[in-house]
Amino acid sequence: MAVPAHPGRAYAAVTASYWAFMLSDGALRMLVLMHFNGLGFSPVHLAYLFLLYEVAGVVTNLAAGWLAARFGLAATLYAGLGIQIAALAVLAQLDPAWGVTASVIFVMAVQGASGVAKDLAKMSSKSAVKVLAPAAEGGLFRWVAILTGSKNAVKGLGFFLGAALLALAGFQAAIWGMAAVLAVILLAVALFLPPGLPGRMKGADAWSGWRSRDARVNRLSLARMFLFGARDIWFVVGIPIYFHAVLSDGTAEGRREAFFLVGSFMALWIILYGAVQAAAPRILGGARRSLDQIAGDAVRWAGRLVPIPFLLALAVILAGQPAPWLTLLLVLGLLAFGFVFAINSSVHSYLILAFGQADRITRDVGFYYMANAAGRLIGTLLSGLSYQIGGLALCLACAGAMAAASFWVARGLIVPRPEP
Repeated sequence: MAVPAHPGRAYAAVTASYWAFMLSDGALRMLVLMHFNGLGFSPVHLAYLFLLYEVAGVVTNLAAGWLAARFGLAATLYAGLGIQIAALAVLAQLDPAWGVTASVIFVMAVQGASGVAKDLAKMSSKSAVKVLAPAAEGGLFRWVAILTGSKNAVKGLGFFLGAALLALAGFQAAIWGMAAVLAVILLAVALFLPPGLPGRMKGADAWSGWRSRDARVNRLSLARMFLFGARDIWFVVGIPIYFHAVLSDGTAEGRREAFFLVGSFMALWIILYGAVQAAAPRILGGARRSLDQIAGDAVRWAGRLVPIPFLLALAVILAGQPAPWLTLLLVLGLLAFGFVFAINSSVHSYLILAFGQADRITRDVGFYYMANAAGRLIGTLLSGLSYQIGGLALCLACAGAMAAASFWVARGLIVPRPEP
């Protein structure tokens, strides 16, 4: 696979386009969640709004790997940005007079298109790093950590931007503004992206081999599914709705202030998560460590995640009702969850590129992110269901069970070596 003549410039262009996309993705999620929560949608209805987004991710990631191999990474990157612009333009047509069922179906469909766009952009950007990263030892880990960490920091800003736009400009104006900005970004990337990103790859005509030949890729993908399920069970519906209920006094002004506070917390969580991801090579002792050592990190840090949501669930049960000390404990506990989760996520993002084979990297990455999307789908569904059935305590307990499953699967990444 050929490397572009200016890999640094290509990496910068890919990263910039990914940043722009994830800023809009984070803002859109917060806009939709807070807008429809304000309209009185139940936790299950709120979860439904994001279900097709995650279902689309499962399907798209499998197809995206083949599409990138067939048409090239630049084409799938442009397609992701273009579909997101179209999805925003369609969402702006939402009529407040529609009933709950019609609104849910409409937003689910638009969110499905946005999910397709997100995963086209993600797969293209992550696969490009495999080609563009310097050959020097540790280069791949550093570059993927920077891309992944910075992307999540930008998405965190998107959460804050979405809450702020909803409070200050309203739903439709915010949607049209994001579509316009993203269109400018797409034009700029199309004009300035250096040539040389991988195009058509060997064997691209055959729709086959969607599952990796490497057992490590398959096991890592399964661990990733449970890991992201553990996060999204509390992240998608449970915590935002709980905090909004605790912080709002029921008045229009109180709801507006709660939008800002909830959006700020979600933004801060994602930004800090991204910063830890980017710093993961240094936190783990440097990017020059061996592949076996980093695989061991994936197991150790997965184990460290498990007790956090269980302890928070226990605190919610013992408190019995919202209290200032409980809110503070939840904030601190979820920040600790974010730190450990970020190390796990960064290690996974490196391992999939290290394990993946160069001649089918887009399909290996696509399969891995298909599992990622499946975990988010499971987490999204359980977020609404668990919160409606058992409140925040059940939400957090389910997150702990998913984290435990991720740890159990990840243990298989360490293959014992025979005695000499």
